Amino acid sequence: MKRIAILVGTVALGLSVVACGDDSTPAGSPGTTTNTTTSQPAAAAVKLATADVADFGKVVVDGTGRTLYVFDKDTANPSKSNCDGECAAKWPPVLAGSGTPQLDGVDAALVGTVTRTDGTKQVTLAGLPLYQFASDTKAGDAKGQAVGEVWWVVGADGKKITTKPKSGDGYSY
Repeated sequence: MKRIAILVGTVALGLSVVACGDDSTPAGSPGTTTNTTTSQPAAAAVKLATADVADFGKVVVDGTGRTLYVFDKDTANPSKSNCDGECAAKWPPVLAGSGTPQLDGVDAALVGTVTRTDGTKQVTLAGLPLYQFASDTKAGDAKGQAVGEVWWVVGADGKKITTKPKSGDGYSY
C-alpha cells in the first residue's frame, strides 16, 4: 500500500510538471518520436475499471481512479495513436506495462495495445488508444471532456461519451 501511495504521488508530481500550456494543443506529427511522462511505470500491469464520473455516467478509469479519454484524431482500425510530443505531455498515454491487465467492469475482449512511435505499448479499448489528462489531478476529475471538441471520456463499451460538461462545474476547456 505504501508503494502505491509513493507511486501515485510521483506520477501526480510528474504530471503537474507537464501540465503547462494551452489544453487544446493539436496532436504532434505522426512521425514524431518523443519519450514523455507516462501514466504507469513500465513494469506495472495496467488496471482498467469503471466509475461514475460527473454527469457522464460509468466511464473507464485507471488503477488510481483517474478518468481515461479517447482522441478523435486516433484510429481504431487499424489502431494508431496520433498524440506525440507536446500532445502526449498534456495527454499522457496509458501504457501497457507488463503482465496481464487487471480489469474490473471492462470486457477483456475490447482491451488491446498499439505500438507508439517511441516503441512503447499503449493500451487500447475497442481499438482506440487510451489517455489521461494531465490537468485531472484526482480520481473523479474529468476536466479533459470535450477539450478542443476532440477529447472524450470513454465508456466500458469502448465508445466515446460526447456529453458536454455543464458550465459552472469547474471544468476547463
